[in-house]
Amino acid sequence: MSDDSTRPIVIKRKKVVAGGAHGGAWKIAYADFVTAMMAFFLLMWLLGSTAKGDLQGIADFFQNPLKISSQGGAGSGDATSVLQGGGKDLTRQSGQVKRGDVEAKKSTSFSKEAQAEFRRKEQERLESLKLEIEKMIEQSPQLAQFKKQMLLDITSEGLRIQIVDEQNRPMFDSSSADLKPYTRDILRQIGKALNGVQNRISLAGHTDAAQFAGGEKGFSNWELSSNRANASRRELVVGGMDDSKVLRVVGLASTVLFDKNDPLNSVNRRISIVVLNRKTEQAILQEEGPESEAGGEEIMPDGLKLPGVGKGTAG
Repeated sequence: MSDDSTRPIVIKRKKVVAGGAHGGAWKIAYADFVTAMMAFFLLMWLLGSTAKGDLQGIADFFQNPLKISSQGGAGSGDATSVLQGGGKDLTRQSGQVKRGDVEAKKSTSFSKEAQAEFRRKEQERLESLKLEIEKMIEQSPQLAQFKKQMLLDITSEGLRIQIVDEQNRPMFDSSSADLKPYTRDILRQIGKALNGVQNRISLAGHTDAAQFAGGEKGFSNWELSSNRANASRRELVVGGMDDSKVLRVVGLASTVLFDKNDPLNSVNRRISIVVLNRKTEQAILQEEGPESEAGGEEIMPDGLKLPGVGKGTAG
């Protein structure tokens, strides 16, 4: 019997290969495959949703990029057609039209309709304000006696309220910006009514053509008309009108006569309050737009009669 101690010892070494059936290398390969497939289908979707003309333009760019970049124009990307610029039939004069262009035209049309509707409603508000002031004058014994001196009409700028002088009933002291007591009452009543609309207002002071003794070099009708317009603004605010509604206060002297045939007529001495429509308000803010009282001819509304004619001293 042999000795076990002399028996050779055999050591078996098993080579372990990384990965195998349970390794992670195949997962990486599969992820790459899925990513490639996703990119492929995305490319197919993009190509399927791109117009034929755009595809042709892309192909032309890769064939000769310098030609496209230097020449540009509408030819490279247009659909193939016998019509200039592409198109489906002879009735379409604009050729290949993008959907976005059509939608933009529709939205522009809707915008014009909305603007027209806004102007119509604004006109109705101004007409309603005119009727309200006329009713207020009729119902107030205090104002009814000055009815002939308050002239209301709708112009291209908005609702115009003119308070004019009469020979024996001036609004201001002679050659002064001091208001008569009844003029204060008129302006305060109007100021209360103007808060009924959101429109802003413009005030203008006017005088007749009679000059001061010092001429234009000293105190003149320019200063007088400006002072009277500002004094009227203060009375409107006292009557309850919000001061932020005032957009412009100007003195026009005798540049815009009410009675052009008689520059010295007392009716030329007046205060003009215009409840501005939106278009005129924007034009004033942008310093461009329709002619204002200072720039255009003042048209007397139909049926409007001049109050009592009279001449006086300056202002």
